[in-house]
Amino acid sequence: MMQQAQDFLTESEDIYNLVSDLSEEQMEAETGFKSWTINAILRHLHLWNMAAYWSLTEPEKFHAFMKEAMGSMKPGSSMRHFEKDYLDGLEGQELLKTWRDFFRNMAPEFGAADPSARVEWAGPSMSVRSSITARLMENWSHAQAIYDALGEVRQNKDHIRNVVMIGLNTYGWTFKVNGEEAPQPVPYLRLTAPSGEIWEYGDPNEEEKIEGPAEEFCQVVTQCRNIADTDLDVTGPNATKWMSIAQCFAGPPETPPAPGTRSIAKAA
Repeated sequence: MMQQAQDFLTESEDIYNLVSDLSEEQMEAETGFKSWTINAILRHLHLWNMAAYWSLTEPEKFHAFMKEAMGSMKPGSSMRHFEKDYLDGLEGQELLKTWRDFFRNMAPEFGAADPSARVEWAGPSMSVRSSITARLMENWSHAQAIYDALGEVRQNKDHIRNVVMIGLNTYGWTFKVNGEEAPQPVPYLRLTAPSGEIWEYGDPNEEEKIEGPAEEFCQVVTQCRNIADTDLDVTGPNATKWMSIAQCFAGPPETPPAPGTRSIAKAA
C-alpha cells in the first residue's frame, strides 16, 4: 500500500479508538473548534473522505456532489448544515460505524492507485498521493479539537511528517491567500519528530528559522493552536509573520485562533 494511504489509515484508526466508546451525550459535546460538536467534526471528515474517494473512483459523482455542496452555500446556511443534511443527520454510534467502514475500504483503494495520477478537487487537480495526504492532514487537524475537548494528550506518530510537508509547501499559499507576496528566504526548519528524530528542511539559517516539536509546527499551520501557545522557537521577520498567519488548507483566509482559545481541556 502507498505509504501515505497507510498513514491515513493509521491516523483514522487512532481517531476511531479515541471516540469509539463515547456516549451519545459526549458525541454532542462542543469542541474548541468554532463550537463544532464531535458529531459535526466526524460528519465533516466522513463526507469529505467520501468526496475524495469519488474523485478517485467516480469523477462524475464527485462533480455532481461538488455542485450540490457549493449550491448549498446560501445566506443563513453553512457547510456544517449541508453536511448534516446530506448525511441525513447521521450521528453517534451509527456515524462511527459508517465512517470507520468507509475509511477502511477507502485506504486500500488509494493505496493501490497510481500515486501520480491526477484527481479533481475543489480547487486545482492534484495527484492521488497529494489527495490522500490532504485527507490525512484534515483528519489529523480536525481530530485535535476532539483530543482537546476530551482532555486527552495526543500521542503522535512520525507520520505527521506528511502534515509538516504540507505546512512547508504552503508557505507561499499562506501569504498569497492573505494578499501578500511571500518574503524570501523560506525559513529553515529544525523540528523534533515524535520519535525524537530531527527533521531539517532548507539551508541552515540563524536569521530565519523555526525550531521545536514537529507536532506543534503542525498545530500552528493547521490553526489548531496559536503560535503563542507553543514552545516553538521562531527567529526572523519571515518566520514570525508566517507563524502568525499560517494556513495550510484551501479556502479564503482564516484568522488563526487567539492565544489560549484552543487548548487541551483541564480536568474538572
